[in-house]
Amino acid sequence: MPLDPAAPNPLLTPWTSPFGLPPFAQILPAHFGPALKEAMRQQIAELDAIGAATDLPSFDNTVVALDKAGALLYRIEAVLSNLTSSQTSPELQAVQRDTAALLAAHDSQVKMHPGVFARLDALHERRHALELAPEQLRLLERLHQDSVRAGARFDAEAQARYSSIMQQLAELTTRFAQNVLADESSYQLLLQGEADLAGLPDFVRAAAAQAAVERGLPEGSHVITLSRSLIVPFLTFSERRDLRETAWRAWSARGEMGGETDNREVARQILVLRQAQAEAHGYACYADYALADTMAGSQKAVFDLLNEVWQRALPAAERERQALIAMMRSHGVAGDPEAWDWRYWSEKVRQARFSIEESELKPYFPLDRMVEAVFDCAQRLFGVRFEARPDVAAYHPDVKVYEVFDAQGRSAGVFLHDNFARQTKRSGAWMSDFNYQSRNRGVERPIIVNNNNFAKGAPGEPTLLSFDDARTLFHEFGHGLHGLLSRVTYHRLAGTQVLRDFVELPSQLFEHWLAEPQVLRQHARHWQTGEPIPDALVQRLQAAQRWGQGYETVSYCGSALVDLEIHAQSVPPADIVAFEQAALTRLCMPRAVGMRHRLPHFQHLFAGASYASGYYVYLWAEVLDADAYDAFIEAGNPFDAEVAARLHRHIYASGDTVAPQAAYTAFRGRLPSLVPLLTKRGLLEEGAPLV
Repeated sequence: MPLDPAAPNPLLTPWTSPFGLPPFAQILPAHFGPALKEAMRQQIAELDAIGAATDLPSFDNTVVALDKAGALLYRIEAVLSNLTSSQTSPELQAVQRDTAALLAAHDSQVKMHPGVFARLDALHERRHALELAPEQLRLLERLHQDSVRAGARFDAEAQARYSSIMQQLAELTTRFAQNVLADESSYQLLLQGEADLAGLPDFVRAAAAQAAVERGLPEGSHVITLSRSLIVPFLTFSERRDLRETAWRAWSARGEMGGETDNREVARQILVLRQAQAEAHGYACYADYALADTMAGSQKAVFDLLNEVWQRALPAAERERQALIAMMRSHGVAGDPEAWDWRYWSEKVRQARFSIEESELKPYFPLDRMVEAVFDCAQRLFGVRFEARPDVAAYHPDVKVYEVFDAQGRSAGVFLHDNFARQTKRSGAWMSDFNYQSRNRGVERPIIVNNNNFAKGAPGEPTLLSFDDARTLFHEFGHGLHGLLSRVTYHRLAGTQVLRDFVELPSQLFEHWLAEPQVLRQHARHWQTGEPIPDALVQRLQAAQRWGQGYETVSYCGSALVDLEIHAQSVPPADIVAFEQAALTRLCMPRAVGMRHRLPHFQHLFAGASYASGYYVYLWAEVLDADAYDAFIEAGNPFDAEVAARLHRHIYASGDTVAPQAAYTAFRGRLPSLVPLLTKRGLLEEGAPLV
C-alpha cells in the first residue's frame, strides 16, 4: 500500500496508546524505512553534539548523554524486531532484508564515532579517579567495552572493513532466520484416516486438527507441522514408525532442503565473516573473541564444564538406550532404536516404570491455569500483581495484555503474552522487549513480551500443556520478570542486557517453582472437573523427572560442543554438515540421540550472534540456578521472604549494574557449586564427590 506523503508516520509521532504501546493498527511495513532513517539521523546528530562539546569530558556530558542517545531508534527497531519474529509477512520480511545492512552500518558508526569515543576513552582511562558510584562505573566500563569490541580503536581503513563485515553478517543472519521460517511454515504431514492417527492421544489429535483448520484444510483433516509442541508429541505417541521417520527427517532437515531456503552456504559464509571479525581484534578464532566478554572467559572454562557433564551423561544415555531396547524386545520389535524411535519407546519405558502417561497429566495443565500459576508465584515471591487488560489491543488477537503492579500497588510495567504457534511466527520460545525501564530515558514502565509456540486447542477446548510445555512457560516468564523487575538508572544496564551466560539464570531458576508440590496442588487442576492433581500423580511425576536426562543432556551438550568447536576453527569448514558429522563421531555421539539443533537450522548460532560460541550458557546458568534454588531448600520454604528479597534485589532487579559474579555472591554468599546440577540431572548421587 503506497503511503500518503502528507500523513504523519506513526513510528515517528508520540505514541498515545495505553501504556505507550506502539500503535500497531496504524503501522504499515512501508513506514519502517523512512522512520528508521530519520531515527538514525537523529542519533548521529545527538552523538555529533556530544563529540563536538568544548567542555572537558565528564560522566554527565559524555556517558549519561551517550546512554540517552538513540532512544527513538531503539523503540522503532524493537517494533520491527518483534513483528518480524511474531507476526511477520512478506512485506515485513522485505523490510527486514532491506534494512539489515543499513542498521548494522549505523551501529558501527555509533560505536566508532571518533569524537564520542575519544571522550569516552579519556574517561575510561581515569575511571578510578572519578569517584563514580558503582552503577556509574559499570556503565562507563560497559559502554567503553561495547565500542572497543565494535572496532573503535581501529584506524579508518580497518573500521571501513570491519563495518562491511558487520553489514554482511546482518544480511546473512537475517536470511538464515527467514529460510528456517520458510521451511517450517511450508511443511505439513497430512494424516489420512484412522490408520495414520494410530496411537495418538486425544490432545494430539485435537492439536493436529486445529493446525489443519489454521491451514485452511477441509474439515476433519489432521496435519503435523514442525512446531515443537506438535511434532514432539507426534514422535512420542505415533504407532506409525514410517510416519515418525518421515516427520523426524523433515524436522531434522530444516535449512538443508535445497533451493532458495538452503542454509548450508549461508552458515558457511557467516563463519568466514566471523573469523575475519575475530582476526580484526587479534583473536585466533571467533570462539575466543565471543567468550572474552562472558563469565566463562575462555574456551577452556566452557569445554571443562561441558566435558565434565558430557562424560557423565554418555553412560546415562546408554543405560536409557538399553532400557529402550528391552522394551522394544518385549513388544516383539527387533533392531536398535533410531532417532525417530527414541521418544516413542522412551515414553513406553516411562509409563512402565513410573505408571505415568502424558494423556493422564495434560488435563491438569490447561494453559490458563498455568498462566495463573506463574503470576501467583511471582506475586508470592516478589509482590508483583498482573491484571488482564482486554481493552488494550496488541499486534495479534491471540496476544493478551497485562498491566503489572509492584508490591506497593503502583503501575510498574506492561506484559504481553503471545502463546500460540502460527505460520507467521518463528519457532521456539523467547522473551523480548518493546522498551526497558530506564530513569535516564524517562521510561518508568517497561513493556515486555513472552513468546511461546504452543499448539492451540480446538475451538471451545482449552489448550493443554505437557509438563515440558509448562516448564517452557515458566522459563520464559522468568526472563519476563527479569525485564519487568529491572529498576536501574541507565538504559544500557537495564533488564536482560547482562552477560550471555548469566541471562539464563533468572529464567531457569523460575522453572523450579513449577515442580513445587504446593504450586501443583493449587494450580494444576483438571480442566473439566476442577479437581487438583492427585498427590500420588505428583509423586509419580517427580519420580519420573530424572528419566530421560541422559538423552536430554547428551543431545544438548553435543549441540553446545559442536557450536564451540566450529567457532574455534581458524579456517571455517567448507561443508558444515560434514563438519558436524565428523565432530559428532569424535565425540562418540550416540546415533539415535543426535544434536538438539543441527547446524543448518541452529538459529541460536546463525540467526544472530548472541549465542554463537554461547550455546553452553544454558548449562552454565543451570549450575547457577540449581545452586540458587538450594537457598530456598535450605530455608525450608520455596517462598521464603528473606531469600526472595535477596533474589529480587541482587538478580531480578539489578540488570547489569553489578558484575554477575558479584551479583550472585551477594545473593548466595558464595560462588556456586556444580554438585546440585549433577544431582538434579541424576548424573551424581547426592553426597558423591566430584572427580
